[in-house]
Amino acid sequence: MARMTIRVLIVDDDPLLRAGLKLMLGGAEDIRVVGEAGDGTGVQGLIDRLAPDVILMDIRMPGTDGLTATETVRRRPGAPEVVILTTFDADEHVLRALRAGAAGFVLKDTPPAEIVESVRRVVAGQPVLSPAVTKRLITRVADAGQDHRKTKAAARIAELNDREREIAVAVGEGKSNAEISATLYLSVPTVKTHVSRILTKLDLNNRVQIALLVHDAGLLHD
Repeated sequence: MARMTIRVLIVDDDPLLRAGLKLMLGGAEDIRVVGEAGDGTGVQGLIDRLAPDVILMDIRMPGTDGLTATETVRRRPGAPEVVILTTFDADEHVLRALRAGAAGFVLKDTPPAEIVESVRRVVAGQPVLSPAVTKRLITRVADAGQDHRKTKAAARIAELNDREREIAVAVGEGKSNAEISATLYLSVPTVKTHVSRILTKLDLNNRVQIALLVHDAGLLHD
């Protein structure tokens, strides 16, 4: 069976980076770059016209920045996945994009093969964040309004049953499905089923958002 063609939109204010990404992604048989933009201002129109599956989105751009654009895009029904382009150490605001439903991030100096694979992964429903990076990102960013966020997150976590809560905390601790399986003596398919139920019950996009919610609820320990 032929692999589906993944349609990608590149949004970055650096024309050289856009050209490099276009060349890199264009070398993959199953990926097609359908458009590009220098900031987030016209992204909505491009989505309507080009129907991308994935948007590679820079954060710092003139006009509409990538954070605002990501929040707007992810509110759309059937929204494309958004992967943030970042330098990590400089872009602490990436957490805001993840809360908005971005599927993850890639570093701008990531090897080409990994960027190509990240596009495939988000289309398959897998966030582009390793468990270790998820935990590092969560713990390094200081949040404003922490008490209010904690109360709100705890109320949402209370919607889960005991097993779901246990698995949600394990996701927040950076454990993979295989590690959760070994720790809780469950099969990997059973863990996957529980994770899917948690996503549905809490109306979340991916396991990164589960980890953020668990963190906000104060259920992680250093």
